[in-house]
Amino acid sequence: MRMGKFIIFWFACLLFLAGCPAKHFEPSPAKIFESIQADQLPDLRDDGEPGALRQALLTSISWCERLPSEKTFAFGSHSISGAVIRDSLVHLLDLLDSGDLNKDALARDFDVFRVVAPDRPGMLVTGYYEPVLEGSLKPGPDFRWPIYGVPPDLLTIDLERFDPERFKGERLTGRVENNRFVPFHTRAEIDGQKKLEGSGVQLAWLKDPVDCFFLHVQGSGVIRLPDGATRRVGYAGANGRPYRSIGKTLLEKGVLSREEMSLQAIRKYLKSNPGECSAIMWENESYVFFRFVSQGPVGSLNRVLTTGRSVASDPKFHPRGAAAFLVSDKPRLDQSGQVIGWDRLNRWVLHQDTGGAIKGPGRIDLFCGTGEAAEQIAGPMKQPGEMYYFIKKGHVPRDW
Repeated sequence: MRMGKFIIFWFACLLFLAGCPAKHFEPSPAKIFESIQADQLPDLRDDGEPGALRQALLTSISWCERLPSEKTFAFGSHSISGAVIRDSLVHLLDLLDSGDLNKDALARDFDVFRVVAPDRPGMLVTGYYEPVLEGSLKPGPDFRWPIYGVPPDLLTIDLERFDPERFKGERLTGRVENNRFVPFHTRAEIDGQKKLEGSGVQLAWLKDPVDCFFLHVQGSGVIRLPDGATRRVGYAGANGRPYRSIGKTLLEKGVLSREEMSLQAIRKYLKSNPGECSAIMWENESYVFFRFVSQGPVGSLNRVLTTGRSVASDPKFHPRGAAAFLVSDKPRLDQSGQVIGWDRLNRWVLHQDTGGAIKGPGRIDLFCGTGEAAEQIAGPMKQPGEMYYFIKKGHVPRDW
């Protein structure tokens, strides 16, 4: 029976591919990065902890060292090799360790590129965090909202393996139903119609459906069990459905303004309006599946993220693992966690994660840490920003 389903599945895939019109995934012709000179550089004095920067650089370097020599990544409308990313990271680390990570040395040793982001005026910088949530490894009266591991019928087709030119970087996620490959269940079908109830892949049960939803948005979390122990969960997969921001839904409904919009405001509205809560959350069809992890949170490089240094970005435009200098704003909080002002953020960051809502060259999500304090920083962040890449000289073609 399993072999029959396997054959049917791949036969369906081949029929799908045969019927697809020719589609070439070429680099975007839009100008995404622009080369700049030393006199155009911002203030490059980093406002973070040097130890955290060193750890984040080492994380990306160790990841790059395991890449095949021919591996390349998108760099705006161009591409760049993993070896070039690694060499640039190593030189940045050398400058950091020698105390020479300053504007003069960077201008001397690197070609610098500023992100232009044609999809929006400037970049939009947001924050994300790892929540700590009350939960149990068994269902009960207080714990009724499951989080799931990867369902056994979730299938992903790597289209690039069939035709690298036509389907570069493209995947399909779905399941087989009546010998046909169809999209996987939506959030409404999973949570509302209990489509996965008998799947046996429940990892844990949480106290609150809103907490469950925000765990999906953040992509990882810590579950505090009734006996005080904790278990950490990380991203393991998704249903392949499109991500829709429920913040946008609330804006369209007119219940929150752009000025009011924050993670905290969305959470407050959902918990204050339980009758509307499910329908609003179901607007976002995307659904995340988890796995237990011993360390975390784990980003898309399958490496532990570094607080204040790791960022999520769109790998169709930003090179995975690379370092960049981010200029934006960070919230200044009072003792109760309320925003009382904004300070400048000048920070070396590493592209070590992705996110369903982080699409296009003009979106960056900064990892702010674990727990309530990190949520207070991440929640209100939706600031304009600029980003600069530093590529070691001698690696960039003249026609860039």
